Amino acid sequence: MHKNKPKIYWGLWPVSMLYGIGASIRNKLFDWGMLRSRSFPFPLICIGNLTVGGTGKTPHTEYLIRLLKKEFKVAALSRGYKRETKGFVLASSSSTAAEIGDEPFQIARKFPDITVAVDADRCEGINLIQEKCPATEVILLDDAFQHRYVTPGLSVLLTDYNRPIYEDQLLPAGRLRETRNGKKRADMIIVTKCPAGLSDTEQESIKRKLQPHSGQKVLFTTMKYGKLQPLFANAAERSLDSLKKQEEILLLTGIASPDGLAKTLRTHCDKVRLLAFPDHHAFDRQDLQKLERMFGQLTADRRLIVTTEKDAARLRMHQLSNVLKESIYTLPIEVEFINKQETIFNKKIIEYVRKNSRNSSIHQS
Repeated sequence: MHKNKPKIYWGLWPVSMLYGIGASIRNKLFDWGMLRSRSFPFPLICIGNLTVGGTGKTPHTEYLIRLLKKEFKVAALSRGYKRETKGFVLASSSSTAAEIGDEPFQIARKFPDITVAVDADRCEGINLIQEKCPATEVILLDDAFQHRYVTPGLSVLLTDYNRPIYEDQLLPAGRLRETRNGKKRADMIIVTKCPAGLSDTEQESIKRKLQPHSGQKVLFTTMKYGKLQPLFANAAERSLDSLKKQEEILLLTGIASPDGLAKTLRTHCDKVRLLAFPDHHAFDRQDLQKLERMFGQLTADRRLIVTTEKDAARLRMHQLSNVLKESIYTLPIEVEFINKQETIFNKKIIEYVRKNSRNSSIHQS
């Protein structure tokens, strides 16, 4: 069992109470129909969480893309957090992270055969995807659990094993966007970032604490790291096992929870320094100068910079020195279900899409 309790700022508890009242009233207005939530006559799958950042939405969205694109025309719709544009933007081969946001940019680069779009107004975004890409059969709504103006056909709620919702508190004392009762809207709950060897006993303990309603599946995933990919240089990819103990790594991150990645790298390399920025941080010239300065302080004969795919999306927008270009590698992350629970998950997803597809007679035949 994880031992570190989430940090709670109890002095902010009165503010959290007021925030919770406001969030609860908003949810009640939707529940009572006083605020309108739209349904659509085709499959919509929401991937979201109750907390701010760090639960692994992007790798789980990518898992769904890999699962569905073999059979269906898939679109992914996000708000495009911290992008420099407004309104609806359809990703193209020339799109940048500044135009569509780092996570949609990452998805568009990895999956050029699907539709990727951004729009803060999810209803408008869905309508425009259908207008501009009429062959679309299923839309994945990234980070839309609180966007209740859309009623998804199926909702997947993520909660971090290291900071489960039942141990957290509302903003700003904790990181919950709404009360824990919001989990009732989910069809499935996935506990993410679990240890690969999570025991059946602990899984059952977590399920009891989550208190799922009847029919609500609780599943468990762990992070699986791929091979290190050179971001700019014409160099070979490297497995984590190829790292030598005498090498030095400078880990550059602008994500919510970099500790797990740092811990993984330290199992392969003794010397790992962390240069961490806030989630979705927009790197500027001073940041890159600091990066180069810290990299120059590494003393090993073999040294490299490792960053995430999301951070790499923002680094691509900058003119970097040759020293940095030759040294930066990205580390891809995928999710893996524990105890082969992907069988349950995949079946639920595929059956939902097939049943609700506008071409359901074709897909079910």
